Amino acid sequence: MNVETSQRRELDLPAGRIRYREAGAGKPIVFVHGYLVDGRLWDGVVDRLSDRYRCLAPDWPIGAQQIAMKPDADLSPPGVAATISSFLDALDLEDVTIVGNDSGGAMSQVLVTRHPERVGRLVLTNCDTYENFPPGIFKTMPPLAKLPGGMALLSLPFRSGAIARAAFKPFTKKPIPAELIASWMNPGLNDPGVRHDLKKVTVGMNKRHTLEAARRLRGSQLPILLTWAPGDKLFPLSGAERLAAEAGSARIVQIPDAGTFVSLDQPQRLSEEIAEFVTGT
Repeated sequence: MNVETSQRRELDLPAGRIRYREAGAGKPIVFVHGYLVDGRLWDGVVDRLSDRYRCLAPDWPIGAQQIAMKPDADLSPPGVAATISSFLDALDLEDVTIVGNDSGGAMSQVLVTRHPERVGRLVLTNCDTYENFPPGIFKTMPPLAKLPGGMALLSLPFRSGAIARAAFKPFTKKPIPAELIASWMNPGLNDPGVRHDLKKVTVGMNKRHTLEAARRLRGSQLPILLTWAPGDKLFPLSGAERLAAEAGSARIVQIPDAGTFVSLDQPQRLSEEIAEFVTGT
């Protein structure tokens, strides 16, 4: 069932209901955000591409969605990848360009290696690769989330708006609006169903998924564009360089003056690179 709600749409999938923004017409581009954010991460890019392409920016069940998934939904990386695949199937999208960021980039790598049928090309901005999933200090989160009361402990500091804003500060060069961060935090803090989803996502993050995806991408002829902000301490350029060297048809474009959330810092440049890539392939 596909129902329109205000300026957004909703789609019922086997794992649950997904809200998404759709704009434009033409070749489809589907965006995959990461942990504790939603599809609004891509608004500036969608606004710039929707005059030429059919852009779809869902709120994936990665911890900040407004609607909880079904209680038995698989929200491991392969499970989220399967949900993305079912989204493509439900809308009968073909020759899709997948654009992933942060942990959504990890899910995108799993998607294109396990469910490649509808995917025509892959764009990755700064994201998890190889052993770097989850990155840095975030490696402590999955084992903590498994403990009784672990998610409550992890989420407690984020009840302070100041702490939440400080936690997101390293991800961009430009300040993220406080109201946007607050809206990302609200579902996981206040909706028991979304908290349950967030726990499953957190527990499921493991390098074995990105290592397996990288192995399957080795020598692949899938066109891949790595649009990377250099200097990112969470997702170093070396990860993109390694992936580009091993995949059969990949190239890197560096986008300076940006952090992990390249789409927020440099939406114009990122949009130009995506458009050139889609047109050229």
